[in-house]
This record gives sequence, C-alpha cells and structure tokens, in this order.
Amino acid sequence: MPHAALTRESVASHNKPDDLWCIIDHKVYDLSDFVDAHPGGSVVLEQVAGTDATTAFYNLHRQEVLQTYEDLCIGTIEGEKSEVIVPKPGDLSPVPYAEPLWLRPQFKSPYFKESHRQLRKKVREFVDTYVTPEAHQKEKDGSYISQELIDRMAEHDILAMRLGPGKHLHGKNLMGVVKGEEFDYLHDLVQAQEFVRANSRGFQDGNMAGMMISLTAIMQWMGNESLKQKVAEEVLSGKKKMCLAITEAFAGSDVAGLRTTATKTPDGKHYIIRGTKKWITNGMWCDYFVTGCKTEKGFSVILVPRTEGVETKLIKTSYSTAAGTAFVEYNDVKVPVDHLLGKEDNGFVVIMSNFNHERFMMCCGSIRQSRSVVEDCLKWCNQRIVFGKKLIEQPAIRQKLAKMISHVEANQAWLESIAYQMSHMSYAQQSKLLGGPIGLLKSFCTRSAHEIADEAVNIFGGRGLTQTGMGRLAEQFHRTYKFDAILGGTEEILADLGVRQAYKDFPKSML
Repeated sequence: MPHAALTRESVASHNKPDDLWCIIDHKVYDLSDFVDAHPGGSVVLEQVAGTDATTAFYNLHRQEVLQTYEDLCIGTIEGEKSEVIVPKPGDLSPVPYAEPLWLRPQFKSPYFKESHRQLRKKVREFVDTYVTPEAHQKEKDGSYISQELIDRMAEHDILAMRLGPGKHLHGKNLMGVVKGEEFDYLHDLVQAQEFVRANSRGFQDGNMAGMMISLTAIMQWMGNESLKQKVAEEVLSGKKKMCLAITEAFAGSDVAGLRTTATKTPDGKHYIIRGTKKWITNGMWCDYFVTGCKTEKGFSVILVPRTEGVETKLIKTSYSTAAGTAFVEYNDVKVPVDHLLGKEDNGFVVIMSNFNHERFMMCCGSIRQSRSVVEDCLKWCNQRIVFGKKLIEQPAIRQKLAKMISHVEANQAWLESIAYQMSHMSYAQQSKLLGGPIGLLKSFCTRSAHEIADEAVNIFGGRGLTQTGMGRLAEQFHRTYKFDAILGGTEEILADLGVRQAYKDFPKSML
C-alpha cells in the first residue's frame, strides 16, 4: 500500500535508468529495480521516467497488472486520489452491458427474486476468490483441477447445485441464501453464468463439466437404488469423479451409429464392454464413465467404473488440456447388469432426456462468455488511443459494438424466458416441449458467438491474436467458441431438431 505523500516535482527528479520513478493513476511507482525484468524491455520504461505515465500505461495494460506489482508502489501524489475503480470479489461491473439487464441498477425483471440476487453475489465471491486464480493457472499450464477446489465446492454444496433443481438439493441451505427445495432453473442459470466468468474455457470444462452431464442421468435413470445413492454420495462429496462417454470416432450426433458393444455373459449377470470413445470431457481422471453401447436389440447406457480394461489417453484440442479430454478404450470390461440405466435396448430416451439440461447449461455459458468479451471490448475501446482519439470515437467501431451488444442482449432475454418455463414445468413436460426451443437457442447463440468473436479480434487487432496481454480474452474466445457449437449437438442438428419438433404440433387444418 502507498505509504508516503509525494510531489510531482520530486517524481520528476527520478528520471534515470537506475533511478526511475513514474506516476500511474496518481500513485508513484519506483521501477528502478524492475527495469531489467520488465516484459516489454527497458526502453519503454525509460521513455516515461519521471513523468505521469497514466495514459501510456492504460493504452497498453489493464488495472490487474498494477495489482500484480503492487509492491512497487511507494506513495501517492499529495492532494490527489486514485480514479480507477478496483472491484472487490463479488462486485458487479459498472461497465455498460457488462451485466445482464436484471442486475443493472434501476432496471426490473419479472423473473428474478431476492434469492437469485443473493445467490449471484455469493457465487461470484466464491468464483472470484477461489476459482478464477486457479483457472488462469491451469489454463496456462494445462494441468487438471485441484482436489482442494473440488473439496471446497463439495463443502459448499456447489457440485450438487450444478446438477440443477431436484431432490438431491432438498434439506440443504445453498450458499446460505437459497433453500434447496426453492432452487429453480433461474437459480441454475445464475450459478452457471457466474462460473464461466473465470474466463478460462478449457478449465471451464475441466471444472467437473463431465459430472454435470452424467450424474444427472444416474439420478434419473439408475434402477439400482443403493448403487445410485453410493455413486451420488461419492461424486457429490468430491471423492470420485465421473463423465459422459457417448461420442466415438465413428459417431457423434449419429448416436445410432455407435460401435461400442455390451454383450451379456452366458449367466446373464454381467456385460462385457468392448469399443472406444473419443473427445470425452474429463475422461483422463474419471472413476466412472456413463457409456453408450450397442446391445442385442438396440442401444443402452451403462455405468462403467474405471477398472481393468479401461484405458484413457489425452487428446489435445483447441483449448487447454485442463479439460482432460480423453480417448477411452474398453477392452472386454466386465460390468454387472445392475449398472444399466433405464431399460436395455432403450438407452436413446436416457440420452435424449439428459440433453436438455446439458444444452441449457451450454447456452448459459456461451451467452455469458460472449458478454464478457463485449465488456472487454468496451473497456478497450475506451482506453485505446489511435490517431489521437479513443477507439470509441470511431463510427465503424461503434457499429461493431452495437451488433455485439444486440446479439448478447437478445440471447440473454431468450435464455431467461426458457429458464422461467423450465421452472414451471415437470421433467416430462420439459422433455416434450422445450427440446426444440433449447436446441434453437443453442444453435443461434453459438452463431452469435461466431459474430462476436470475429468482431472482437478485429477491435483488438494484433492483440486479439495473442494469448497473453490485453487481447487474451478475445483471442481465447475466437479460438474456443466452437466448442459450444459442436459439443452437445451441432448447430445444424439442433436447428433441424427445433424445426422438426415445431412441425410435430403443426395444425393439420392449416394449409
């Protein structure tokens, strides 16, 4: 922290390479011992020695850089105060359009109650304090989520909360602000959108995404009640990890084309599973695999523990290896028949019913990530000086921002409307009525992400192609937004699904 009141005249006298001070946002920094360590070289610092470098600094950096090197601050200019806002964990962003409409001062929403606002604040505090620092480190080095963070999420019932509403939450007081019985899909939307603010796309999926799309199937379709409770307790406590293993090199959206087989033993007590799965999120470290298999007369879903015959190999994709994306091989794996989900040969209904929540979560993430990119662009356009003017003063730039904002706001409104409908429907009603609308939203919001990613890189220029520095988020989003366009059903498949479902209810009398 600053510990002295200094004058601009005194700062001006420290203007040599071995005695170098400068002023940034009314604070004085002694860079004498930092010159050789400066990532941008010594010349840049020598050019601002003894001067107020505020404009030059913010034309190249964000406030978090100063927070990283806070120990270099030796004082404040006498009679002056810092002007830059430094948010605390849990704070809302004051940047226009950085938050959804319902969170902005003086705006109202028919959907959200005080419990949604309180949950938002608690989850953001948690994410800002514990998730974001680890996410940035793991995204950088590609290592997997720490057991410490998993345990912390389990302790606060966050793992359970991320499965969505249900009996598994009953009796819990979530983050101290929401009763488990009252947790609805709008609360679900809130927690999902807060978690992606860590802005580390590979770690985002590495943060137990496999659990979110597989344990739900166990809870809904596992017939063996004692096994269901055992697995749920192990996973929600963080002791064990699980993932969904459906996709193969031979079949993605074409689930009927899967080649992994489950053949019953002669005594009918076990399945022998043989085949491979590809692009399995979290597969590298999971203890359980909810696996799609061909059975004698159709397609079945079976819970496969990591045991003899199960092997995993890391797959490198466009985002970081923090996601633990794996190639999984089942080499005659023996699994008891009571590990079956639903009915044998009728696994298609298990997978299809599980897709709605998965796709809803992906919409929440893609739309929130798009908003974070818009916020980043708005900040950059306000601080970047080009041809003697801020970027925001250029009409062409304002047109780009207008398009990006419009996409985000439209998608958020559609998402909130669907979440409200989900909160007032049974599981069966959701499956019947919302598969099409959720599919259309996912298809459209990832098309919007395509437009936003493209404009963001152009706004940031060369920085938008650089994995570090000011354009880090724009570069990462441009590189990774396609995951949401592919995973959980491609844009084309889901668009077609939405129209086909609409035509199921098309009135026969209409010509």
